Amino acid sequence: MAKRFKLPECFIILISAVLLGSCTYSFKGASPPEGIKTIYIPNFRDESGFGLPTLSEEMTTLLKGKFINDNTLEYAEKTNADGMLDCIIRSVKDEVQVVSGNEQVSRRKVTIVVSVDFSNLKKQKSIWKKDFSNWGEYDSSTGGFSKRDEGVKAAINKLTDDILIDVISNW
Repeated sequence: MAKRFKLPECFIILISAVLLGSCTYSFKGASPPEGIKTIYIPNFRDESGFGLPTLSEEMTTLLKGKFINDNTLEYAEKTNADGMLDCIIRSVKDEVQVVSGNEQVSRRKVTIVVSVDFSNLKKQKSIWKKDFSNWGEYDSSTGGFSKRDEGVKAAINKLTDDILIDVISNW
């Protein structure tokens, strides 16, 4: 009877890792639309009626900062820019997410919807118009409005990431 040899488990794992590591994946890199090398972002307009007086300023500042840090497009004033992002905050909803056993609301969810018009200023035409929606959660059992601000900030951060990615990526 022939004797069977078993490979040690660590050897199998090592071979699997080498084989998986040798696979190549390719993703199309970030590439903004042709002819767009600079971007201008005017202040977001808040048409939500939610009543957060600093919301538009916070979103504008964060989005500008993300474009500057990303460095795919150079930030410029309108007179020198190739492209522009016109952003309107359409709605902000603060909704119950979790109700505990004693009918106390313990978690809430803030959802923000923004309409964005990305236009080519040199050609005077729209590249695309899209609505973006994202959310942030917060613990509503303590902290009141300061906790709600955490949810708003999380939603703003996700939204501005979404907008940046859509502008610079051409998937």
